[in-house]
Formats: sequence, C-alpha cells, structure tokens
Amino acid sequence: MRTHRDRLPRTGAFLASLCALALLVSGCAGLAGTGPRASSGSLAESVDLTGQTYVVGSKNFDEQIVLCEISIAALESVGATVTDRCNIGGSDATRQALLSGDITLYWEYTGTAWASFLRETRKLPDDEVLRELRARDRVENGVVWLDRAGFDNTYAFVVDGAAAARLGLDSISDMAAYIRSGQPGTVCVETEYHSRADGLRGLQQAYGVELPRERTSVLEQGLIFQSTADGVCLFGEVAATDGRIPALGLTVLEDDRDYHITYSAAPTVRLDAFERAPQVAEVFSPIAEALDQRTVQELNGRVSAEGRPAREVARAWLADRGFIG
Repeated sequence: MRTHRDRLPRTGAFLASLCALALLVSGCAGLAGTGPRASSGSLAESVDLTGQTYVVGSKNFDEQIVLCEISIAALESVGATVTDRCNIGGSDATRQALLSGDITLYWEYTGTAWASFLRETRKLPDDEVLRELRARDRVENGVVWLDRAGFDNTYAFVVDGAAAARLGLDSISDMAAYIRSGQPGTVCVETEYHSRADGLRGLQQAYGVELPRERTSVLEQGLIFQSTADGVCLFGEVAATDGRIPALGLTVLEDDRDYHITYSAAPTVRLDAFERAPQVAEVFSPIAEALDQRTVQELNGRVSAEGRPAREVARAWLADRGFIG
C-alpha cells in the first residue's frame, strides 16, 4: 500500500495519548509511518489478495489518473500491497512501463492498442477488437486484458455552444466545409492526436479536407477546453468523456462518417502478475461494469472542472458504490 512519513513527537507520553485518540477513529498504524488504506467493502467479500504486490500506473490526463486511483484503492481493500505510479506520461511511455515491468497494471483503451501498438488499420467492431487484443497481446507481449468498462473515450471535436449555433456547426462534415470555405478559425489538437495514424492525418483523408498549417495549433490537452470556450480555438479536439465539455458549454460535433474508432477502457495486467493471482480479475469486473459513459464523465468533471483531487474522487465513488468501506 502507499506509505508516507509522519513526524513523530519526541515525548513518549504525548505519543501514547495521541495514539489512544487515533485508535478511537482508525487505529494507531498511521503514526508508525503507514498511510491509510482503503477499508474492506463488497470487493473484499469475494477476493483476498493478501501477500500480492502491484505497481499501478496511468497516463498523464485526468481520466487515467482517476482510473489509477480507483485501481489502487480497490486493490488495497482486498489486502494487496500497492505502489502508486499514476501519471507516467503518454500512451507509449505508459505501455513501455508495463512491458518492461516498471508497472504491473494500468487501464488502456482498445482503440489505442489496436491502432498504435498492434499497428492495425482494419476497422472492426469493438467486440472483435477486444477478442483479438486478448489473444495476441497475451502471446506476443505477456499482457492480459481484463473486462472492459462501459464507456467510450473516443476522440471528439467540440465548438463553443454559442458559436456552433451561430455558424450552424453540427458535425465534423460541417467543420470540414467551414475550413474549406476559408473562413477564420483555428483547429486545436493535442500532440498525440497530431502525430498518430488514427488521428489528424486520417481525419483529413476521411473528410476530404486539408488543414492549413497556419490554422492548426498543437496544445496540451488540458488547455484545449478553455481555449475553445474562450474562442482562441474555434474547433478543439478532446476526449469524449471529459467532464469539462458540459461544464464549459461546449458542443460535440457528430462524427458523421464514423472516422474515430471505439476506445473502450480495460485494465491491462502483466501476465506474470496475473498468473500469480488470477482472482485480480474479480476485483475489476464489477468496477468495469459500473463505469458507464455518464459515470466517467461525472468523475472526470469533479477533477477537471471542480478541481477536486483524483484520489478523493475515486475513493468517494468506490465507497458510494459499496466496493470499499
């Protein structure tokens, strides 16, 4: 489990009285240098991972960090010892951390693994994509895919709501026509989308439009939302599940040519760790089932729009659902 260091009082009498008070609430363990762990709930009724250790990682954006914190708390609640490696970096860095053994587990997206890791260009239903990922990733890379969640963190383009109404922008085809017309307005995308094969290059081919370099701006993902709401970007590329979309009054443009593939999230685990304790799948199965599109957008919004700590948001949700105590 995650640990922290506390300053210990110098006088034994003060320590004893403080420890006695702490015992009334949660025990004296915290004074010995061990941080609070998630207490047992419904997950612990069916799974015991005492003695198992996991290093849990994530990519570097809010949704991933929330999923990372959910994973840490869930594993702690069933007795596992967990090291926090949330917020590693982009997709390639986080995936490499899993393959190299620096981390044991993180949530990955079907579309990302399919297009970026397996270099697949076939457009298949997500069920078939997951089936192939499970078969190939296990054999080729020693990676096990657990049950996927019920949300799709696909790419989306947004426009400020008032601008969308004023300009008659409802779809990405409308965006393409607007760009071809030469009217003013910048398209803002984040670094990974700008460089990925299933990102901006493919979008231009699918919609028959060429973005002039001077009208394309590459920004950090977190800046695109506010920049679009403020009109700095007319069109912004974002994640469809981000809670800042409704919070800032942004309109999602319909992907009317179905260019973007599905990005369902699932925990991916190193095969050696899975084989040591395959019951880890039972920890994540009910969690994945509970994480639908609306739930994830709400959780993301509490972090991205309201500024609440991801750890607090994750543990409050798990407790509300009865997964942890």
